[in-house]
Amino acid sequence: MIGATGAVGSDVARALRARGWQVRALARNPSAAAEREPGFDWIGGDAMDRAAVVAAAGDADIIFHAANPPLYRNWRGLALPMLANAVAAAEASGARLIFPGNIYNFGPDAWPFVAETAPQRPTTRKGAVRVEMETMLHEAGQRGVRSLVVRAGDFFGPSAVNSWLAKVIAPAGKPPTRVVYPGPLEVGHAWAYLPDLAETTARLAEIETELPTTAVLHFGGHWVTGAELVEAVRQVTDNPRLPARQFPWWLVGMAAPFVPFLSELWEMRYLWRHPVKLDNAKLVAVLGEEPQTPLITAIQNTLGAHGCLARDRLE
Repeated sequence: MIGATGAVGSDVARALRARGWQVRALARNPSAAAEREPGFDWIGGDAMDRAAVVAAAGDADIIFHAANPPLYRNWRGLALPMLANAVAAAEASGARLIFPGNIYNFGPDAWPFVAETAPQRPTTRKGAVRVEMETMLHEAGQRGVRSLVVRAGDFFGPSAVNSWLAKVIAPAGKPPTRVVYPGPLEVGHAWAYLPDLAETTARLAEIETELPTTAVLHFGGHWVTGAELVEAVRQVTDNPRLPARQFPWWLVGMAAPFVPFLSELWEMRYLWRHPVKLDNAKLVAVLGEEPQTPLITAIQNTLGAHGCLARDRLE
């Protein structure tokens, strides 16, 4: 497990452990990681160190690669070599490499309903890097390296403290006084509740030998408009008059030339302006169903974990 200290990696690791897997996790500070999550076998190492990654993989059956450059920083300089190291580990161990994909890969010619076979012609820098990463997996497949991309929309959930939901829409730490939404309220958006995505990934890991050498599956998650999400937050917080406000993209645009993170954020604003829905028919055909927690329950679990609900709403 690479990236087990992050939201996606930790949720997937817990789901695998719950289904009986022994989880070996790489961390730069394994003792600190073990204090937070004592149920894993923590190994010291850095995802940028190929030798450490290959050694940690050892005789693994599955390598889950969830390491991600924080705050959109230096994707080309960090994301590509980290994945290359994971590929090398999969090649050495014979393990299936599982990689959480996103929708950055696609441009307008793939919208609005995106299947696994949709053309990958992105219009952003991070999208181009994502295409390179998946191309790396396909090329490794020609050498017999098995991989699986599980593609999903925007993450949210109790452990996703850096998500749009936790940082902008309903900021963690206190009950919301308003809901700030990043796009038009009438436009649908793809959301992935992390416990559901983790359970899906764990189920796929159990049948990975039945999958093609290079496999890609789309996780549908929750497809809701901004208005529906706002209403869900109102219902969960028991505040039907909670006002909805638009995210100040104009301010991000003004500051983007001077703040690298905001520049990267500005580049991805199109994902809120246009509907990009993932077709999960292939995933459902493979598993028989896609695990899905009802939206209201998922929002309640998330806001409760983030300290956004009054005490009486938690009981």
